[in-house]
Amino acid sequence: MSVPTDPLFWLVAGLAILLVGLAKGGFAGLGAASMPLIALVMDPIQGAAMLLPILMVQDIVSVWSFRREYDRTVLWQMLPGSAVGIFLGWLFANSVSTDAVKGLVGLIALAFGLYRMLENRLGTAGWAAAMPGWVGTFWGGVAGFTSHVAHAGGPPFQIWALSRNLPHTIFIGTSAFFFAAVNYMKVPAYLALGQFTRETMLLTALFMPLAIASTIAGVILVRRISPARFHLAINLLMIVVGAELIREAIW
Repeated sequence: MSVPTDPLFWLVAGLAILLVGLAKGGFAGLGAASMPLIALVMDPIQGAAMLLPILMVQDIVSVWSFRREYDRTVLWQMLPGSAVGIFLGWLFANSVSTDAVKGLVGLIALAFGLYRMLENRLGTAGWAAAMPGWVGTFWGGVAGFTSHVAHAGGPPFQIWALSRNLPHTIFIGTSAFFFAAVNYMKVPAYLALGQFTRETMLLTALFMPLAIASTIAGVILVRRISPARFHLAINLLMIVVGAELIREAIW
């Protein structure tokens, strides 16, 4: 892989970095569209490797910003499962073709986009609230798997965490701590896949200033603007991009 020169790559990848930065800053859900967008313009496994160090730096900003606002119980319930999910994600990515990974990224984006459009009718938070703690471990496993494959652990995390009826800033802080732990746990799996190449790390370095700036902007803006204003557009984007990735993987 060489450093892309196509302006479309820089536009699409820049938008993905901006979205994941805002998500890390507190706009939960926006980042789920980042990996599907990147998979449109580069190899999805290499794209995931490019994003991971960026996410880890953003995690430092978000964890520090919400260091006193998180729920330990949710973390203890979900993190053990996430480790298993990451391992299963590594097995999948190590065993299938690039097109299969691209197709799964598209399927995850499409499914999560549709789920978010319909979640009020489905009432998942309601039934999840009555479930025992081990169900949170299960959803942690799903979040670990989808996070490894597509950096899209947000929807499974939210299914469980939202059912705990946490205050808004506690929910954001718990999300920050959870995904910081998950992202650092993914490093050995990504190293095993051999995707931390010179080219991907150069792209990481080039996008890092935008990543840090967008995370700080998210931390500032989330206390002033409701994230719900952006959800419909992001959900529609995930559905469209997910469908396109599935098409590309098949044809």
